[in-house]
Amino acid sequence: MRIRIVLSATLTALGLMFLIPAAAHAHGDTLKVVVTGQRAGHVTTDITWENDGDAIDENVAATVNAVSVDGTRTMGPWRLVRDPAAAPAGWTTAETLPPGSWKVTVEVGFPALGKGELEVGVPVVDPAPTTGAGTTGATTGGTPAVSAPTPDAASASASGSGSGSGSAAATSADASSPAPAPSGTQAASGADGAAVWWTTAGVAVTALAGAGVGLLLRRRRMRGACRTS
Repeated sequence: MRIRIVLSATLTALGLMFLIPAAAHAHGDTLKVVVTGQRAGHVTTDITWENDGDAIDENVAATVNAVSVDGTRTMGPWRLVRDPAAAPAGWTTAETLPPGSWKVTVEVGFPALGKGELEVGVPVVDPAPTTGAGTTGATTGGTPAVSAPTPDAASASASGSGSGSGSAAATSADASSPAPAPSGTQAASGADGAAVWWTTAGVAVTALAGAGVGLLLRRRRMRGACRTS
């Protein structure tokens, strides 16, 4: 019984040893590498087995190099990663090529050897124009959309209302503040004017009193003269 089990295991192992090389030989020992172009600057490549055209199941060890057509710029080496948009044979780069014309070379060393080249052109993409949320003129359900105020307009409105309220507050403060008290110079000049007035009035009263006394003395003298004659 034990002998049969050992013989079965041995035969199974021998069969696997012969089947694995046969499967590898069916794929071949070279890869077909086709550089298909670029997508948003990412180099795209299809890699399959040369003999049967099957996709590569395992990860590949590859390098991607790019040289500008005029030879003044070089990019890479980069590695290849799976391209979900072109599964199962698609591969791409995580890095991007800048705009221009490039000669791209992809060299694969594992699981087999393969190489592909292509001249790739990356166009210059203009940035999309930005539209403000407050400038849209679309209507919803027949009701025109009310444009939202822009930050500049909001800040201008806030500053205008702030300055208006500040002016009103300043006017109210000026109206409610008491009148300034007269200075010491003004009080002194008022006192000097009053003293001059009183002095003038005293002189006038004294002059009138003197004139009255003179008149009385003159009358008395005239009366005395009349009596004497």
